Amino acid sequence: MTHDAPARWDRKMRQRLAHGEAAALGELYDRFGSLVHGLAHRVLGDEGGADGVTREVFAHVWEHPEEFDPRHGPLRSWIAGLAHRYAVGRLRRAADDGERSPEEIEEQVRAASAAARADYIVTSMPAPLRAALDLAYFRRLDYRQAAARLGVTEDEARRRLRLGLQLLSTAHDGPRAVSPPGGCGAHR
Repeated sequence: MTHDAPARWDRKMRQRLAHGEAAALGELYDRFGSLVHGLAHRVLGDEGGADGVTREVFAHVWEHPEEFDPRHGPLRSWIAGLAHRYAVGRLRRAADDGERSPEEIEEQVRAASAAARADYIVTSMPAPLRAALDLAYFRRLDYRQAAARLGVTEDEARRRLRLGLQLLSTAHDGPRAVSPPGGCGAHR
């Protein structure tokens, strides 16, 4: 697969949606539905709310495919950004309705934003770094064991882990705007 293949798929999907091809929406849902639902659930902490956000996001994509601009990033990022924006909007409406304090809502938004940035960083990082982090943190292997599994030197395994952690540390570099679609991903 060439480097341009995902971008080409994104452009083609946008065209199909713009032409009202229902099968394109189904394909898009199959590909990104769990991403949208998972991100919404992490922000809201509520299954029903996540279901609602998922419906809203795909309705928005269906009704406004022209808003996606492949020059500004991948379709996945745009859709994840929409999910985040819709979920945060629900949280803020809950504060407006008096269900929760604005401070509680903003803290939840900050935490969800950091988690979304961390997931986006992990899914965007090169596969060798992601594999090293997976072995070290999810499978609880030390760098020597990770090196053996990856078939690399111990120095290379340490380098990959260090770089992966440096990238991840940027997820918590303070609050960012949460409303612009296109920069958020799902939390792991």
